[in-house]
Amino acid sequence: MTRSITALAATCLFLSTDAFAPPKTSQHHRHSPSRNHSSLNDKKKSTTGGGGGGFGGGFGTKSSSSSTSSNKKKNSPTRGKSGRADLLSALNDDDASSKKTKAEKSFSRTFVKSEQEQILNDLAARSATTAIGRAVAKSPHYNTPDMDPFWQLLPSLISTKFPSASDEDLRRVAGMVEHSLGVGKLDEDVVNDPWRPHEELHAYLPGMGETQPFMDPGQLELCRLMSENYEVIKKEYEALLEERFTPRGKDRFQSVTSMNYESGWKTMVLFYNGHRIKDFPYHLCPVTTRILETVPLAGRIAGFNRQQPQSGIPLHSDGNNMWLTCQMGINVPPEIINENGESVPAAHIRVGPETRHWKAGECLLYDTTYEHETFNAHPTEERVVLHVDFFNILKMTKLEIEVLQYIYEMREQFMKAEGVAKVGAQVL
Repeated sequence: MTRSITALAATCLFLSTDAFAPPKTSQHHRHSPSRNHSSLNDKKKSTTGGGGGGFGGGFGTKSSSSSTSSNKKKNSPTRGKSGRADLLSALNDDDASSKKTKAEKSFSRTFVKSEQEQILNDLAARSATTAIGRAVAKSPHYNTPDMDPFWQLLPSLISTKFPSASDEDLRRVAGMVEHSLGVGKLDEDVVNDPWRPHEELHAYLPGMGETQPFMDPGQLELCRLMSENYEVIKKEYEALLEERFTPRGKDRFQSVTSMNYESGWKTMVLFYNGHRIKDFPYHLCPVTTRILETVPLAGRIAGFNRQQPQSGIPLHSDGNNMWLTCQMGINVPPEIINENGESVPAAHIRVGPETRHWKAGECLLYDTTYEHETFNAHPTEERVVLHVDFFNILKMTKLEIEVLQYIYEMREQFMKAEGVAKVGAQVL
């Protein structure tokens, strides 16, 4: 395990528990917790088989990690000494020097390397019998040099961050870990559904039960708030259009995947990997921002999507069954005349066997593990929607979502410590 990974693991564990609070006579050295703000990197779609192969893009073992990111590591300027400097930067908030929480002050002891290793070993022994520990132990690479250190340390991280969580509470999360390590199984309803390419699932929570391509948006407060505030949200979008370029002249509309770029789809991203975007003009869209933050945002995007005329996203599926997607029409092109002389909606989305059309101020709620595609057939008008990916609050418990958010955050931090440049692309 590299020094930076060990230091990160120790820091994360110490900041998750009061068990390491120093005696009053100890010398104090302050530590700051980390909050990551991901850059906008292209998302690389996983094609990992149904047997797993890594959480959100891979890395069940060291060997699988290096096969995906070795070039990035070799060429990354963050390796070596600068990598450790980046780690220290990542572990500190921008305003860490001025804002110290009570939790931060409660742990301030400096530990030498031998103490860190001993504490990590003790925690690993205690957490090995938990549901997460047993799941990790099923990996054929467990306790070998080929085991990715993130998964090796995950039971300790979860046990210290969520000490009151029972094995039953974490049963499905443990199943997700098994799938990520290549030793889990998919539920029969997923395998047998011809509209859900199960071989493309790279992040899978078992026991989610039956689903369907489109769901009733009336089930969610998010959808109600979006529709009720449509006029305000549209005005905020128009305000953002006026400020679409950064002070350095960069267009805020980005193609978050190469597929989207080639298909005429661009996004003004308000949240990425669940985080706000640094220096984004949120003061121009306060209502939109508040509404989006009413749900646990997932590790993809939330923002305004533009689909150019005569273009569409090709058929594909997203490999994560823990997330749902909601879209509300902002600017919807008028109807067109088809080859039969009929007036029909210009823009559509097909999810599985069902096709729907956007309407201004109305939401579509759907499951992207189904194959899906879009097209805007209007010759001159673009289609704009407010898009948000979020954890499936209809099927997941609050604790499961909090644990998964923590796992995503820690995975991101560990990969940064390893010097992986495009963290967003690898975590998802």
